[in-house]
Amino acid sequence: MLEIFTEWLVFNIFKLNAESRFGEAVNFFIYDSIKIIFLLFVMIAIVGFLRTYIPPEKIKKWLSKGKFGISNLFASLFGAITPFCSCSSIPLFLSFVKAGVPLGVTFSFLITSPLVNEYLVVLMWGFFGWKITAAYVVFGILVGVFSGMILGKMKLEKYLVKDMITKSEKVKKLIFKTFNDRIKFGINEAVTITKKLWIWVLVGVAIGAGIHNFVPEATIQAIISKGGIFTVPIATLLGVPMYGSCAAIVPIALVLFQKGIPLGTALAFMMATAALSLPEAIILRRAMKLKLILIFFSIVTIGIIIVGYLINILQGWLI
Repeated sequence: MLEIFTEWLVFNIFKLNAESRFGEAVNFFIYDSIKIIFLLFVMIAIVGFLRTYIPPEKIKKWLSKGKFGISNLFASLFGAITPFCSCSSIPLFLSFVKAGVPLGVTFSFLITSPLVNEYLVVLMWGFFGWKITAAYVVFGILVGVFSGMILGKMKLEKYLVKDMITKSEKVKKLIFKTFNDRIKFGINEAVTITKKLWIWVLVGVAIGAGIHNFVPEATIQAIISKGGIFTVPIATLLGVPMYGSCAAIVPIALVLFQKGIPLGTALAFMMATAALSLPEAIILRRAMKLKLILIFFSIVTIGIIIVGYLINILQGWLI
C-alpha cells in the first residue's frame, strides 16, 4: 500500500519520470523515509509498553546469563526472523539497549536482522539452490554471534550517547495504575526518541537513495573483477556504504557470480550491502559516538571478509 502511494505521489503528482534515475531516487527516498520513521515509532512504542510489565532487570538477566555466546545466538536467531533492513532494525536495537540488554547481545541482533530473513531464503533458494542458501544463512548467523561476542567483550558502553540511551532504572520507579498509563508511556518514549532521530533518518535515506540509484551495477562488477586475490575485501568494502535490502541485492550477486566472480566474493558483497550501510551509520551517530560506530563496522566487515574466503574455499562443494 505504501509503495503504491509513493509511486502515485512521485510519478503522478510530482510528474517525475518513472524511468529516470532521479525519479527512482526520489521514490526510494520517500518510501524508505516513511517506512523507517513509522517502524521507529511503532517498535519503540511497543517495546516501551512491554517494558512496563517486565522489569528491565529481568530482561537484562535473561539475556546476560547465557554462557559461551548463547545469548548472542538467541539474539541472532531473533534477528534472522525479523524482516528489517540495516536502518529499520535500529528501533529494536535502541529499545533493547534502553531495557538494559548487554550491548554485545543487541549488536548480534542488529547485525543478523538485515542479513538473514525469510524472504531472502526464498529468493536465494530460487536463484542459487539450497546448499548455497543454507551456507549463507549459517554464516550470516555466525557473523552476528561472533561479532556480538567480540563487541560485548570490549566494554564499549561508554561510547553510547547518554541523552539517547537513558538509564533503564527510571522505568522501574514508575507506577502504572491503568492500562492506558502503560500505553501512554510507550507512546511518549516513541515520540521522544523519534524527535531525536527523524532528521538523521532523512539524511541517511537520502544518501542511500543516491547510492542505490546512481551507482551502476557494471561499475561494481568492473572494480571487483580486477581485484585478484583481494576480490573479497574489495567487494566487501564496496558493499559497506551501499544501502539496500537483501531482496534487492540477490539479483546483483547472482549476476556477479554468473560473470565469473567467485561465489564467496559475490555473497560477501551482498552481506556487506545488507548488514552495513552509510545511512545506518548516520542514524546510529545520534545514539552512539563515532568511535563505537567505526569499531562496530570494522569488526562486522572483517567477519564478512572471512566468510567470503571460506565460501570461496567451499565453492566446489556448494555448486
